[in-house]
Amino acid sequence: MNKKIAVIGAGNVGASTAMYLAEANLADVVMVDIIEGVPQGKGLDLSQAGPVRGYNAMVKGTNKFSDIKGSDIVIMTAGLPRKPGMSREDLLNMNADIVGSVAREIKKYAPNSYVIVVSNPLDLMTFHMQKVTGFPKNRVCGQAGVLDSTRFRCFVAMELNVSMTEVQAMVLGGHGDTMVPLPRYTTVAGIPIGELIPKDRIKAISERTRVGGGEIVKLLKTGSAYYAPAAASVQMCRSILNDEKRVLPSSAYLTGQYGIKDIYIGVPVVLGAKGVERIIELKLSKSELTALQGSAKTYKEHLKILGY
Repeated sequence: MNKKIAVIGAGNVGASTAMYLAEANLADVVMVDIIEGVPQGKGLDLSQAGPVRGYNAMVKGTNKFSDIKGSDIVIMTAGLPRKPGMSREDLLNMNADIVGSVAREIKKYAPNSYVIVVSNPLDLMTFHMQKVTGFPKNRVCGQAGVLDSTRFRCFVAMELNVSMTEVQAMVLGGHGDTMVPLPRYTTVAGIPIGELIPKDRIKAISERTRVGGGEIVKLLKTGSAYYAPAAASVQMCRSILNDEKRVLPSSAYLTGQYGIKDIYIGVPVVLGAKGVERIIELKLSKSELTALQGSAKTYKEHLKILGY
């Protein structure tokens, strides 16, 4: 029997995720949205692209949450997008209601699934998803760090005019303006970027990464990024379904690592068949650790708004 992945939301992020999943031939996909006809139409369109694009995965669109039954992974993309001038935190209360209602449906129809949260504000929504589903914490994670690190990799490759796949990067902290890019752990074919890029340019690239999502929001004017978030989500799915045990920065629940506990925040994890199988503690400088703990403190304050 084919693996099954449910994508909640048929907007730009959800539809792009479904497309990348199909093209990766990872699993059959069911795309759920409350707007009648939209997921069905996009699902049928994606299925019809299979003969040309060379994939056999089927994509089904539906308005019924009961269709996610038996899903191995559920990707939560539904929610209101950011608009210009709006921070991720501005979305907190609005998207908490959406995530909470979906979490109850996931608990009901896909109680054995792993959940990847993409909805913003991501770290807070991942925490909310875990609390409402009651799933083990290793089975609920957020996509944040993979996307942020991917943006950092892209900007470094653009700076040096080298292959993007040669660049490896690490970005920790919350998926927002408090994220913590780590140039010391960023390399090009194993070469630390400090040996290739001047300090002032590394600082500028780090800052651009920190506001990378906002840059796209300003350019689009009517929404937020979707291709890169979708690609990052699919990379996480592949690591879980194929038990690749990739070391990826993900929003995970900390229990004292980095001096932080009882919160979801971006850290390097081993992602495999058991979800978040291990959290890796890097040796951080005092300033890096302070920045990471400061990011966590910000989100702790925001969780109080949700009653946690």
